[in-house]
Amino acid sequence: MPIQIIRNDITKLNCDAIVNAANSSLLGGGGVDGAIHRAAGPELLEACRKLGGCPTGEARITKGYRLPGKYVIHTVGPVWQGGGRGERELLVSCYRESLRLALEYQCETVAFPLISSGVYGYPKDQALKVAVDTIGEFLLEHELFVYLVIFDRASYTIGEKLFADIRSYIDDRYVELHGDTGRSRSPWEETSSLPPLSSAPFLEEPVVPGEFEEASFDRREPLPAACPAKSSPDAAGKERTAFGKSGLDDALAQIDESFSQMLLRKIDEKGMTDAQCYKRANMDRKLFSKIRGNVWYKPKKQTAVAFAITLELSLEETKELLMKAGFALSHSSKFDIIIEYFIENGNYNVFEINEALFAFDQSLLGA
Repeated sequence: MPIQIIRNDITKLNCDAIVNAANSSLLGGGGVDGAIHRAAGPELLEACRKLGGCPTGEARITKGYRLPGKYVIHTVGPVWQGGGRGERELLVSCYRESLRLALEYQCETVAFPLISSGVYGYPKDQALKVAVDTIGEFLLEHELFVYLVIFDRASYTIGEKLFADIRSYIDDRYVELHGDTGRSRSPWEETSSLPPLSSAPFLEEPVVPGEFEEASFDRREPLPAACPAKSSPDAAGKERTAFGKSGLDDALAQIDESFSQMLLRKIDEKGMTDAQCYKRANMDRKLFSKIRGNVWYKPKKQTAVAFAITLELSLEETKELLMKAGFALSHSSKFDIIIEYFIENGNYNVFEINEALFAFDQSLLGA
């Protein structure tokens, strides 16, 4: 099951469990901790008193009381002391222990804040990487839907070098596309006469077999000779059988693979199982079942790209797979250029790519 990074108020989410970045007393505090206690009501504080606190890196669970969800999982993150006192290991443990409790209590959905990234001082870019890596690793072995909830833009940061590199890459590609038209509009300007190619809404639904693009003709080639006004009985018989069963079979055999057929073939070629593929692509099992069960399935662009990344396809192979779904990569789209950046740099980690896409306000892969 996938990870989704969202901007929201964690106390408003209707999940089976939300995770509270608590202090060791579990008796409430500031930030996310205080907001959860206020939203849950005094019953939560009384339940926490009975738990007797919680050591750093561990987790405890209570009911959600007045919150929309069933449970609150309380975990105590480490205070940042420079990174040399086991902070990373403790933060990893926070996520793992919280996820373990979610499974133990049969939760299907769980929402995390970015633990320790507030008053505890853990650098936000490093806290984000720990969260995404740890949750992603856990989900390769377990079925769970996880939200990583970011309250506002200021609380979300990827590495400064990565952000600068991607922004420079976008600027360079945009100039390549528009550099010969006088003053080129920056890709960061808000206004645009047309939306980028990847922003058009596409529904994940099957297309009707037989709905193909019109054939194009090369006008340099001579047209076929006109048929004679009258044909012999033998010729007419040949014409009638030319598009009979055998002729139709031959024609159908020449149709290219669909998106679904190409995807399944490449999964087999990579020696991957279905589960390995859809989990690494940040996909839901039900969605993958639809793709496997319908040869004419039409995915969203983000879905098609997620599979290309999971299969570690080259840029040309990615374009070929996207073409089967009716899409292309364009230097007019920040989403497309960011995908190209990661492929060109050999980084095929869907979760890390989603971190960057979120930072640049783009749609995420998978999910």
